[in-house]
Amino acid sequence: MGKIVKVSGPLVVATGLEQANMADVVRVGEQRLIGEILTMSGGSASIQVYEETSGLGPGAEVVTTGAPLSVELGPGLIENIYDGIQRPLEVIMQTVKGNNLPRGVEVPALDREKKWTFVPTAKVGDRVVGGDVIGTVQETTSMLHKIMVPPKMEGTITSIQAGDFTVTDVVAQLDCADGVHRELTMMQKWPVRVGRPYKNKFPPVKPLSSGQRIVDTMFPVAKGGTAAIPGPFGSGKTVMQHALAKWSDVDLVVYIGCGERGNEMTDVLREFPELVDPRTGETLMKRTVLIANTSDMPVAAREASIYTGITIAEYFRDMGYDVAVIADSTSRWAEALREMSGRLEEMPGEEGYPAYLASRLSQFYERAGSVACLGSDERRGSLTAVGAVSPPGGDLSEPVSQATMRIVKVFWALDASLAYRRHFPAINWLNSYSLYLDSLKPWYDENLGKDFLVNREWAMAVLQEEASLNEIVQLVGKDSLSAKDQITLEVAKMIREDFLQQNGFMEIDWFSTYDRQGRMMGLIREYDRLCRDAAQRGASVAELSAIPSREAIGRAKSVPEDQYVENFEHIREEMARQIEEIAAKGGELV
Repeated sequence: MGKIVKVSGPLVVATGLEQANMADVVRVGEQRLIGEILTMSGGSASIQVYEETSGLGPGAEVVTTGAPLSVELGPGLIENIYDGIQRPLEVIMQTVKGNNLPRGVEVPALDREKKWTFVPTAKVGDRVVGGDVIGTVQETTSMLHKIMVPPKMEGTITSIQAGDFTVTDVVAQLDCADGVHRELTMMQKWPVRVGRPYKNKFPPVKPLSSGQRIVDTMFPVAKGGTAAIPGPFGSGKTVMQHALAKWSDVDLVVYIGCGERGNEMTDVLREFPELVDPRTGETLMKRTVLIANTSDMPVAAREASIYTGITIAEYFRDMGYDVAVIADSTSRWAEALREMSGRLEEMPGEEGYPAYLASRLSQFYERAGSVACLGSDERRGSLTAVGAVSPPGGDLSEPVSQATMRIVKVFWALDASLAYRRHFPAINWLNSYSLYLDSLKPWYDENLGKDFLVNREWAMAVLQEEASLNEIVQLVGKDSLSAKDQITLEVAKMIREDFLQQNGFMEIDWFSTYDRQGRMMGLIREYDRLCRDAAQRGASVAELSAIPSREAIGRAKSVPEDQYVENFEHIREEMARQIEEIAAKGGELV
């Protein structure tokens, strides 16, 4: 037990803690506020407190729990909403009968009274190791929760029983290799700052399907990969992350609202229960865990929220599931690091951020990956990390953006000017990139055909050429360009407005399948080829741009899912006929 000697906002300095360890969780003052030891010097410890410290003063007691900040893992996580240190907000609201989060409240993260139906998959006499699945619980209609032997534990099962149990009830007993008899429950704890172990990590070879054409076709992210969404205020970072959470082909989504506005988390809470998961037909909340640490909550808890979320994600990854972690936003998390670093009087780095900013960001993103899970059986799981970055004034040269760019392999650069023109997703195709294209190429070639990536490269070249032609157009006007360049501008406009732009208010265009994307891009490229051939025969570019099929391509994205193949073929035939008529007329004039 120690005594407080100094209080500086969320930072508390206490003496008399010789028995404590670095990263221990402590309880501070009469209200037993939750804190974590950051630094130690002799018996003096600097503690970051995850709750409001007003009213604390020198002399107040500090008691160490002797354990690091950990999360409870087991049935009951899905559909729940937690704060940054895994306190269940809905349960707290019912307990205190109010909307404000009181200080010092102690509520277990997992419900200790609710019973879950445990179905054993192992039997007495089985030899098990860490990570082996000993039973299952149907947690929601969408998710089968696998109860695993904790890592670093192995032995022989001496008893296991089916039935309805709480997360703290003993469901199995184990005679361990070290001679100790251990009881297994459906719940396990894990320190948030330590990555959960796995057998080995594989290079990512499968893309994460998001249904967003600019992501899936132009700048794909792999399952088990890392991506960042930087952009200024109002450019659509949160909207983009919501779209990824809703439509990505993953088994589970962990959405971390880190320092974001409360109304944005409210939008998530309102939308997700109403949205239907296209894979299961159930509500999206049946496969979602929410971490809400809004901007009005204590700043120190932001720093923990990122680790809380990714530890929960790793737990489901270890079951063999594909998991996505959506962090909104890592800039707010970095601001919390900067504030705590300043109060610790550490030497500041660039723009006041701590010198270890880049390494902390790496620790978060490097926990993503496609892995072989622990256990005797062969299971593979993946964890994809997507973080939003909110650079002040949209300046991508600031430290958080630059450090993130050095770590992640996909960079979706949002552009405020596109957002103001109502072009969504407002991802700038000239500034964005994906480093997964080479590793994903075999998958694309096998599943979508070799034309898919060839057409993608062609489209990127057209958009690049349009950018250089626009400078000439501003000087001399569009009409002074050659027919070939005018066709390039027209085709680039089609790629931008018909392909890259999606309508969030149109149910059919919310989500676009790979096949639909490939056919649509192929249609635009066919239009480009036919127009260039016709122009060489003397056809008028203005007439080629005005054919009815040109508009039909733009409207094709609103065609119902069961009709688009037939519709695209009809457009292709009509387009060839209409362009041929203009080309023949042009040939006669020549």
